Amino acid sequence: MNELIIELTDISPQEFFGQQNENIELLKKYFPKLKIVARGNKIKVYGDEELLEEFDKRFDEITGQFAKYNKLDENMIERILTSTSEEDYTSSKSSGDVLVHGVNGRLIKAQTANQRKVVDACKKDDMVFAIGPAGTGKTYTGVALAVKALKEKQVRRIILTRPAVEAGENLGFLPGDLKEKLDPYMQPLYDALRDMIPAEKLAKYLEDGTIQIAPMAFMRGRTLDNAFVILDEAQNTTHAQMKMFLTRMGKNAKFLLTGDPGQIDLPRRVISGLKEALLILKNVDGISIIYLDDKDVIRHRLVKKVIDAYKNIEHQNQF
Repeated sequence: MNELIIELTDISPQEFFGQQNENIELLKKYFPKLKIVARGNKIKVYGDEELLEEFDKRFDEITGQFAKYNKLDENMIERILTSTSEEDYTSSKSSGDVLVHGVNGRLIKAQTANQRKVVDACKKDDMVFAIGPAGTGKTYTGVALAVKALKEKQVRRIILTRPAVEAGENLGFLPGDLKEKLDPYMQPLYDALRDMIPAEKLAKYLEDGTIQIAPMAFMRGRTLDNAFVILDEAQNTTHAQMKMFLTRMGKNAKFLLTGDPGQIDLPRRVISGLKEALLILKNVDGISIIYLDDKDVIRHRLVKKVIDAYKNIEHQNQF
């Protein structure tokens, strides 16, 4: 009797096997001539070689769907096991403009016209600026685009960075090591990733460097290739930081810079590297600049009113 051993590496066995191993029981139903044993993160299958090859093929298709959609149910397994081609069970037509199938099957899309412009710009150009006030989904849309590119193997890694500006607190007086001091600044990036990638897989990506989250200073001297790179809160970069970052771009790289010129935390008389870059690069071919506004706010309805209330003050402080 032949044996096939399959090890689940990037997938949680508990989620994949289902409650009380219901998904494994379904596989047994469709392959009654095979003996299927699931223990830990391994599946051992015994039977004729031809049946084992068919099982291996179908199992690859099932794990591929699980990796894409982050969920697995009886209907999906049955569609795959009874299909003759991938078109029979993929849902590309019905998923519309879905960017990522997030945790628990959450559909993550561009929700506004300007967010869709950001998505289209990233398809067209390798460097995109997404500019707008708080709550317009700049960072969230950007992270979704990066995760999509990683899942589709368009890039090998995601690099997320922010300038660690001391907004009212001195880093030196915060407790903990450097990572612990900086993590609060990076929290919005972690939050977005947790919506889109299962915890176990995200931990692995962070550990092996497939996803890197680091302050701007860590970018110096690097060449960022085969990567989707997001510079968040770009309004808090200086001239030198922005120039350094933009010149890190390597082969097969996508750069997305997000920022809100109305929320600059730099010291007085220090010109924002983002504001300067928008003026210098506005006519450069291959660079897109997309402006989002209060119509794109997807947080609480009061956020729009707060933005409106601050508009007049911000216009008076333009450099």
